[in-house]
Amino acid sequence: MNDSKYLLLLFLPTALYYLIFEYGPMFGIVVAFKDYNTFAGVWASDWVGLKYFRIFLFENPDFLKLLRNTFLIGVYSLVWGFPAPIVLALFLNELRSNIFKRVVQTVSYLPHFISNVIIVSMIVMFLSPDGGLINKLIGLFGEEPIYFLSKSEMFRTIFVSSGIWQGVGWGTIIYLAALTSVDPHLYEAAELDGAGRWKKMIHVSLPGIVPIIIILLILNIGGLLGTGFEKVFLLYNPMLYETADIFSTYTYRVGLLQGNFSYATAIGVFNGVVGFVLIVLTNYIARKTRETSLW
Repeated sequence: MNDSKYLLLLFLPTALYYLIFEYGPMFGIVVAFKDYNTFAGVWASDWVGLKYFRIFLFENPDFLKLLRNTFLIGVYSLVWGFPAPIVLALFLNELRSNIFKRVVQTVSYLPHFISNVIIVSMIVMFLSPDGGLINKLIGLFGEEPIYFLSKSEMFRTIFVSSGIWQGVGWGTIIYLAALTSVDPHLYEAAELDGAGRWKKMIHVSLPGIVPIIIILLILNIGGLLGTGFEKVFLLYNPMLYETADIFSTYTYRVGLLQGNFSYATAIGVFNGVVGFVLIVLTNYIARKTRETSLW
């Protein structure tokens, strides 16, 4: 204990941060089981059990739409967004020019440091029917401008593709770090067997980072229904509700705009429980099939 007291002191601020800002607010979950009254307070409000969960799951006509939208945006982001940094890291690892490699890394990292507000502003400008870059390109082929942000069928494509652009560079950091741990002797052995750069990438580099891929995949699947509120909120409008309205934006409208805190908390708890179940299930499958898991 004496030997590790300085390490514990270093860990103390992190522990306090999580206790105060991450675990402390979880006390608010109790509001989901009460008919919360602002003036009466949390403890004086009446218990209602699972009333708001039943209303949301079985009586809310928007439940299936919200579930579909949240699930599809999460799945599309996972299917298209998850492999992108892996592919970029593998190709960057094969580049011989360090200068070009650093330029590509820097350029691809930059969008990660731009706030969602600015990212959405850029998307709106690019897609504007009045002089937006994309519509100017379409105009070169003699086509009429497209009102992208008023077409609900295009929202998911816009959201997912902009998310890939925003996060692909940052996501490569972990995979590039993992690639440095691949045994160089494996590459030499592959060369002796006549493998070229492509085959070394497929048969040496990629298998070398599979454990990291599985760990990150488990974490990503856990967040399948946890699509961030901010970017969707900034991008969508009532014309896009059919495909863009998700749990977090609906929770915002119900909880903060309509003042129904218990109902909004119940939706949030439902979302969190589903995410937890997905993590446990994916972790179990990964442990059984690849012997790699979070725990």
